Amino acid sequence: MKMSVIGAGKWGKALYHAYSQKNDVVIHSRTARDIENFVSLDEALSREYLVMAIPAQFVRGWLEENFEDRGQKILVAAKGIETSTGAFLNEIYEAFVPSERLAYISGPSFAAEVVESLPTALMISSTNEVLAETFADALPDFIKGYVSDDVVGAEVSGAYKNVIAIAGGVSDGLGLGNNARAALISRGLVEMTRFGEAFGAKSETFLSLGGAGDLFLTASSTLSRNYRVGLGLAKGKSMDEILAELGEVAEGVPTARALYKIAQERGLYLPIAQEVYAMIEEGKDPRESVRDLLA
Repeated sequence: MKMSVIGAGKWGKALYHAYSQKNDVVIHSRTARDIENFVSLDEALSREYLVMAIPAQFVRGWLEENFEDRGQKILVAAKGIETSTGAFLNEIYEAFVPSERLAYISGPSFAAEVVESLPTALMISSTNEVLAETFADALPDFIKGYVSDDVVGAEVSGAYKNVIAIAGGVSDGLGLGNNARAALISRGLVEMTRFGEAFGAKSETFLSLGGAGDLFLTASSTLSRNYRVGLGLAKGKSMDEILAELGEVAEGVPTARALYKIAQERGLYLPIAQEVYAMIEEGKDPRESVRDLLA
């Protein structure tokens, strides 16, 4: 397959490494990078298959300013909900590309481990089963690919787990123990399932690789940027300080804001997400959030 990866952050480079094992792959980003097979935007867009690794909050602007529809088939690699509108990524992309040419990748996949070719399993979701299978079959031997037709479930779980990961970091940062983290992640899974079902997602999706698999990973490891945000909050650091130290995009932060907005508009009960929002946006003491959750 002739593919291009657009976006050369850690996840973009990891997917470039993965898909390059079996395919002819080039890579492009907004700023030039010293990466093998780095090409211009025009050359990247000329490929039949695109892997879009652009952070969620920048997707709409990038598409408006740079995208040219040449009939490409697209795998969306970002995870998040647009803060300004509450739109899911599939809603944004479908304004530019028909849904039958769109697929979404999710599952437990720290970029650092993918670059080392360590084994994992990932989910490719699309309304077009043939397209999902095409992207899944193109994965390297160290990644087992599964397919799903529940795009909304994949979108919600991929975004929501980052918010629960912030809460997991807070729990561990406060030294609350393994029991507390396990309880938090379990209730987080229930919460994001309830949210997804409100938008038509299938409940079984949240027990899959893209749901529970990615959640368990992200909410319990310092390799997770969002988990590290939670550790910083537990230490009493400001969000500006945390994000400056992180030096990377932590999608759970804007997603928490989006979830809070959606919960207010639709009357949804999202206690963990709302406490994360209160900590990052209102400076609420993490210990007070724990007391409120236990109450």
